[in-house]
Amino acid sequence: MTFHLGLTGSIATGKSSVSKHFQSLGYPIIDADLGSRAVVEPGQPGLEAIREHFGEDYIFPNQTINRKKLGQLIFADDRARQELNQLLQPHIRQWIIQEAQAYDAAGHDLVVLDIPLLYEEGYQADCDQVMVVYCSESVQLERLMARDQLSEGEAFQRICSQISIERKAEWADILIDNGRDLSYTYQQVDAWLGISGFSPNPVAE
Repeated sequence: MTFHLGLTGSIATGKSSVSKHFQSLGYPIIDADLGSRAVVEPGQPGLEAIREHFGEDYIFPNQTINRKKLGQLIFADDRARQELNQLLQPHIRQWIIQEAQAYDAAGHDLVVLDIPLLYEEGYQADCDQVMVVYCSESVQLERLMARDQLSEGEAFQRICSQISIERKAEWADILIDNGRDLSYTYQQVDAWLGISGFSPNPVAE
């Protein structure tokens, strides 16, 4: 049986660093962000759903999404964000399921489901355990402002668009503290792997 580890956090808490660490150790990663891009490629149903719901203004002439314009809309408008999620989540979920089935069939003992909105979209039901990458909300705000060159208000708006990291920490099966340096973060991941006894397999190309 393949163990499905859900990996999540909140914006700018460091989930991507932990995901890259798992990948460097040879564990397969199912990246929901890649799935969200795949389902809105030209000709894919997700792109057509966006066109029909939000209009041509959000689609470039080359039939790709104007991500900047769409992002400005959904971070400023809770209803628009919810509508976009409702449009795309069925397609993203199907993509994730297909990826997981392929890794299961290949005989991997651990597959990491890297899903930013894991709790928001109810993916915990599809995971054997959930690992939450945590830092304090004040550190999260500072990192997001520096990373994306946002004002404090803009960064706070993006943080508030997700379930708070404090709430996710309460729900976590495994909590990884990413409030210090990355070596400390990686030590915690390695310790969990050692206790759990998983053996890395080469990631299929």
